[in-house]
Amino acid sequence: MQYDEVMVRYGELSTKGKNKKSFINKLVQNVKFALHDFDELKIHGGRDRMHLTLNGADSEVVLERLKPIFGIQNFSPVMRLERDMEQVKKTAVAMVQELYTEGKTFKISTRRSDHEFELDTNDINQLLGAEVLKHVEGITVQVKKPDIDLRVEIRKEGFFLSSQTILGAGGLPVGSSGKGMLMLSGGIDSPVAGYLTMKRGVEVEAVHFHSPPYTSPRALQKAKDLTSKLAAFVGSVQFIEVPFTEIQEEIKKSIPEGYLMTVTRRMMMRITDRIREERRGLAIINGESLGQVASQTMHSMIAINDVTTTPVIRPVVSMDKNEIIEIAQKIDTFELSIQPFEDCCTIFAPPAPKTKPDVEKTRKYEARLDVEGLIQRAMEGLVISKIKVGDTLEEQQKEAFSDLF
Repeated sequence: MQYDEVMVRYGELSTKGKNKKSFINKLVQNVKFALHDFDELKIHGGRDRMHLTLNGADSEVVLERLKPIFGIQNFSPVMRLERDMEQVKKTAVAMVQELYTEGKTFKISTRRSDHEFELDTNDINQLLGAEVLKHVEGITVQVKKPDIDLRVEIRKEGFFLSSQTILGAGGLPVGSSGKGMLMLSGGIDSPVAGYLTMKRGVEVEAVHFHSPPYTSPRALQKAKDLTSKLAAFVGSVQFIEVPFTEIQEEIKKSIPEGYLMTVTRRMMMRITDRIREERRGLAIINGESLGQVASQTMHSMIAINDVTTTPVIRPVVSMDKNEIIEIAQKIDTFELSIQPFEDCCTIFAPPAPKTKPDVEKTRKYEARLDVEGLIQRAMEGLVISKIKVGDTLEEQQKEAFSDLF
């Protein structure tokens, strides 16, 4: 069935009080961006619900695009009808028939905002229920947890019928909580951290450190592919490449082996913070999970955090690996993350890093470096690009292959 409208319900946004309007406006903006190629679509964000008037747009494609957008609790394809009860009856029967298979149950749920309409909610429930029972052979009524719940809304501008409620992504609209810099490696944890932060309304920009020739072009592409997966939740994500070869070579030459990883992470933190400042971000986000590796002990976090006063958000800090993997599989980043292209953290990893680095010793060793000069040169070499949904190597290869035919 080709529907007339899609009705979007906000869920958590309903509790935002005086800020509710700005949250809704941000959600409308994100929905428009996700559906930018549908010129005929009209979107209106009301106080309680958002309405998408399709005007002939493919409802199935629109529904798929809405599923990953944060800030949407659920949504329904809707038929909008004139105030003609005979037409409403026919449409109600057709909508139930489309979903009915043997043994399924149904109920009618009416909501009447136009209290001047001559029939009340019970009258309409009984009238439409009787019509469905008459024309859909074998169907039965079930008031609690029916298989098919036909929702009817009566408003001054017409009748609105929906028979499906599709679960949305929940959370808050991306961008409604500000912007943060995601330290994105090629591993499992950092894309999950980005996803969880986006779900709380934070716009993320991905900061990736690479060290050619020690790291391969495929390692860089892997990070971009992971960013493309995150872009599904907002439309696009800024990807910031940081040249890190010189810094890692200098650290390798000047710093005792046990402190290589601590000083490396401190330099990454400093550069990410500098990028955040230039790009007006509010926080740094990373995929640190407590105790998972040597640089993620409490002592290491203290030594690394010593270089900044900026809030560092660690969404997966208390999760174990299986919990993180479960989310990675859900958001389709896991298979990419386990590809064997090493990033700069693994290439230069010492065999026996300090798990309890001393802050004073770290500062003393780090003083051997031209910290400011190294950071400045890295900042001058930044490469910034916009990564959109589908901007993966796999998709590019598919397109190139299809062009041959």
